[in-house]
Amino acid sequence: MRLLVLGTGGMGNSHANAFAKIDGVQMVGAVDVDPARARAFAARHGIEHAFTSLEEAIAWGEFDAATNVTPDKAHHPTTLALIAAGKHVLCEKPLAENYEKAAEMAEAAERSGLVTMVNLTYRNVAPLQKARELVLAGEIGRLRHLEASYLQSWLVSKAWGDWASESTWLWRLSTKHGSNGVLGDVGIHILDFAGYGTGSSVERVFARLKSFEKAPDNRIGEYDLDANDSFAMTVELENGAMGVIHASRWATGHLNELRLRLHGDHGALEVIHTPQGSSLRACLGEDVETALWRDIDAGSVATNYERFVAAVEKGQTVEPGFRHAANLQKVLDMAMETEAGRCELAV
Repeated sequence: MRLLVLGTGGMGNSHANAFAKIDGVQMVGAVDVDPARARAFAARHGIEHAFTSLEEAIAWGEFDAATNVTPDKAHHPTTLALIAAGKHVLCEKPLAENYEKAAEMAEAAERSGLVTMVNLTYRNVAPLQKARELVLAGEIGRLRHLEASYLQSWLVSKAWGDWASESTWLWRLSTKHGSNGVLGDVGIHILDFAGYGTGSSVERVFARLKSFEKAPDNRIGEYDLDANDSFAMTVELENGAMGVIHASRWATGHLNELRLRLHGDHGALEVIHTPQGSSLRACLGEDVETALWRDIDAGSVATNYERFVAAVEKGQTVEPGFRHAANLQKVLDMAMETEAGRCELAV
């Protein structure tokens, strides 16, 4: 498979490093609006061609698929252009800035017959895959309650960089620069984490969003720091369970942690994923009487990158697909509506 890398920022490097490890993949082109960045990225990853526009790369055309690692607001036009050119696409999350655009992308993908996939990274977490398997097998009985959280601390720690002086982070805090805040950035991840683990989808949602003061007048240079930093939502799932989902960039002591707790009428599961590793533990069977939790070995699973390559080779699309990501975006959009209206909404 000949692959084009569209976008050469931090995640672009992550994609390139991942694809470089997969047999049969040849990265043949890199695209960035900055010529120097495009050339440097291409040299770093042994890519022969560097382009300063997607139009230029499509006119060249010598690639089979593209991995779209552009900023959020660019996903919609660039992905539609790639689909129109007959190229398979792995797109970073979120699929688009809103449901309307995401649905348009899903419809285009479905009409095209191409392999299209969204890089919801935490599908790579083996304990999540195992938890879903146990839930669908009825091991915890009927799901009654869930708790899901995505905790980051980059607004109180420089472990990932100095957010106050680096555009890589500042744009994520500014709606003018295309950010929907922590809800848009990692909300889609924790919604997918929860929905995939429970084997269900959100049916009703109510959310509260908040942007805290981070600088004088909440502004640094050209960036108005008005995007939400934290959100908390209550949800009801299609399977009848209810629960809470929340995320924050102010979670001191947590660099990047996802946690999912699932409580059924016959047992419970807990998945934890951090940069140090992932774990799954369960309270099942007789252990329910004494609230005893035991670790479960979840093994390993293929990455999204590997599954995308395999799907292209077979000519068969694979989840998480564009329609799924669009449906997640609908929940996020409604979460913002509930904040404005202070009311619960049905998805």
